[in-house]
Amino acid sequence: MEIIIRPIIMFIILFFIVKLLGQKQIKNLTLYDYILGITIGSIAADSIISIDKPLYEGIIALIIFGIIGYIISLLSYHNHTIEEIMDGKPLILFENNNFNYQNLDIAKLNVAKVLEGCRLKGCFDINELECAILEPSGEISILLKSKSQPITSNDLKKEIQKNSKKQTLNYLIIVDGTLNENELKKANKNKEWLYKTLKDKKKIIENISLLSIDNNDNINIFIKD
Repeated sequence: MEIIIRPIIMFIILFFIVKLLGQKQIKNLTLYDYILGITIGSIAADSIISIDKPLYEGIIALIIFGIIGYIISLLSYHNHTIEEIMDGKPLILFENNNFNYQNLDIAKLNVAKVLEGCRLKGCFDINELECAILEPSGEISILLKSKSQPITSNDLKKEIQKNSKKQTLNYLIIVDGTLNENELKKANKNKEWLYKTLKDKKKIIENISLLSIDNNDNINIFIKD
């Protein structure tokens, strides 16, 4: 009978703790939220399974953690410094047409991951990117350059009357100092062309964080700091 009563009691307590702490989508959880959630879940699970332990011990531990979480949430809400300590602060990953390698090291991210995050946000061309920021939730937010911003209804009218330029596809030939031969083939280029291009520009593969080329043979090169 006790094995039935324990889950019911713990569920009710967890329900009120979640209501107390507030609701967040999983993708918006910070590291602090994640740790707090795992700890509370572990306490609840252990209290349910460990019938040999008094149930009140688990209840007290849950209540204490719930109160701690609530107090920290209140302090973070009213104090920006505490919020940054607990949740972290945004990190600029790309700005002024270059990657911020210091912040990439702090975030333990490479250029390939940043580009992946940008693509998930709908930005497939690095030339359209004004700024990329890693949010405390771990999500990458982007700002497109003004010329690449979504057009309004008035702009759309004018654009329809013009000949639209065909969108080009970017091939990521070199990412983080590594040559991607498949991308090189997709761009209808070979190694001889690549080495000659790098020689003309006095660059070497190991020092390049990103080299891309589009269908119009426009080359973009970003050098590691």
